[in-house]
Amino acid sequence: MAEKIVDILIIGAGPSGAAAAWSLSETNLSIMCLEQGDRMDALDYPSTKRNWEVLRQKEYHVSPNVRKLETDYPINDKDSPIAISNFNAVGGGTILYSGHFPRFHPSDFKVRTLDGVADDWPVDYTQLEPFFSENDKMMGISGIADDPAYPPIDGLLPPIPLGQMGETIGKGFNKLGWHWWPSYSAIITRSYKGREKCTNLGPCNTGCAQGAKSSVDITYWPYALRNGVKLKTRSRVREITVNETGRATGVIYYNAGGVECRQKASIVIVACNGVGTPRLLLNSCSVNFPDGLANRSGLVGKNLMLHPLGYVEGVFDEPMDSYLGPQGCCIQSQEFYETDTKRGFLRGYTMQILRGHGPIETALSGVARREIPWGIDHHRAFANRFGHTIGMGIIVEDLPQLHNTVTLDSDLVDTNGIPAPKITYKMSENSKKMLVHGFARGKEVMEAAGSKKTFAFGPVRETGWHLMGTTRMGKDPKNSVVNEWGRSHDVSNLFIVDSSIYVTSGGVNPVSTMQALSLYIADSVKKNMKNLFN
Repeated sequence: MAEKIVDILIIGAGPSGAAAAWSLSETNLSIMCLEQGDRMDALDYPSTKRNWEVLRQKEYHVSPNVRKLETDYPINDKDSPIAISNFNAVGGGTILYSGHFPRFHPSDFKVRTLDGVADDWPVDYTQLEPFFSENDKMMGISGIADDPAYPPIDGLLPPIPLGQMGETIGKGFNKLGWHWWPSYSAIITRSYKGREKCTNLGPCNTGCAQGAKSSVDITYWPYALRNGVKLKTRSRVREITVNETGRATGVIYYNAGGVECRQKASIVIVACNGVGTPRLLLNSCSVNFPDGLANRSGLVGKNLMLHPLGYVEGVFDEPMDSYLGPQGCCIQSQEFYETDTKRGFLRGYTMQILRGHGPIETALSGVARREIPWGIDHHRAFANRFGHTIGMGIIVEDLPQLHNTVTLDSDLVDTNGIPAPKITYKMSENSKKMLVHGFARGKEVMEAAGSKKTFAFGPVRETGWHLMGTTRMGKDPKNSVVNEWGRSHDVSNLFIVDSSIYVTSGGVNPVSTMQALSLYIADSVKKNMKNLFN
């Protein structure tokens, strides 16, 4: 079944696809987006239900291999210590993310120049700054200006309240003389663009029924749709088609009934994340591209970066009320973000303070660590832990390595018979050293804040949300997949706007930078429309 040609076809309705759709909707071009997931209904989110912790381990689990929804595709991540996490829906990963929303630093774009490792990006912070600001306004970002770790950031909503937990851990950082700052959060703290502020309904990473967490289904997409963008759900793209000259002509996809359909397009934009995008390109083989579309460099699917995450926890005698407030947003420290060779590794990491666990997870983790016994003393021990903990994520910068890859699995397929992605990933010695350093420093902060017990472990397996690097940007076609404004070196009308185009991973959550890049690329397309294919 073939459909009328559109000017621009976007594959994926997550954070980067939504930003591109909205930006390009300002033109008079016909735009369509194909998304393999569904539109979300806030009434279905676990946070509206008493058994939310159970649902988070099933239908709303971070791993598609556990959820096994019709809209998911399986991922073979057995050869990786970090399991891949994603969510297929209008809104993509922003449905289940925590809303932690820092930008990349200026130094993150100049790693080769500053530290002699990896490569510099073909764009820099200054070029992206207007798009960071534009994205902040569209999403609704909370925080405080004048963070010494960053250039000036304006237009922020009031910060998330620190609460007893934040104030306590902040004193720990102060005692050590280390940097900390309230988190930049994609969670609104006052009424904003028709949405109501956060009311601490519960865990952010099970979907926000209040609409206070800024997922792109409620930020970008309403505007894009109002401007005429067509959005088709339950549309799973199998491959991007090309003509005899190597230009993209559209896609072949399956609709909700499993019927094979074709959609023609003049321009194709891919926004399927750092695993889904290389999977699609590698599956799009032809006479012109026998090794996968846009893969003459041989780099599609290589240099996968995952941000190995370490976890530090402190248990306090005093109640921290740590079950209250947005789960992933409190304060962050970037004391150890930039390279200091005395530490024994290059680049650095962010310390991200996390809220405490819900009652079920508190009980189960306490039992697993033998801190909460079964029997007569169970309730007392539980009461001493629930609401008495402070968590810390150690987000380490993962440097690109060719042997960390996304390939096509030879046996595993999705429900439409499309080969599943296979992940091969090994942590570098540099990342391991960073985690060890982060564990030690994290324990220091907890103890300085008054913690009586501390725990640290990692990498945490089911934390592979940050999928980067598998179709990297660069000016040289020999060592990159797309150019400095996201266009494929090999296919003149093919663009990629998701985090697969990252050159390096930084030491912070990637969504803010990903969306700024998407807006930057969309703006470049608009400015160069007359000679786009020259």
